[in-house]
Amino acid sequence: MSVHHEISKHSNDQHARVRQFAQLDEKREQWIEIALKKCKADDDFSEALVKINEVTEQINELARKGIVPQRKNVTKDMIKEYCQKQ
Repeated sequence: MSVHHEISKHSNDQHARVRQFAQLDEKREQWIEIALKKCKADDDFSEALVKINEVTEQINELARKGIVPQRKNVTKDMIKEYCQKQ
């Protein structure tokens, strides 16, 4: 493979990783919003918390390949603390 093709493939792989990260990060934010709404309504948000951290693991797996940042897992206390601040 020529250098040009290798560079193009590498660049395309990076762009695909960034696009996938953006989609996963958006999905993560949506689950966080759901958890926050449920917490504020004093409802059980454990299912949303599981979904947040499933998506977070997908993001972190992608991040291990490079170019995109990792995200922290979210805890029940983090959601409760954020709700109290608002």
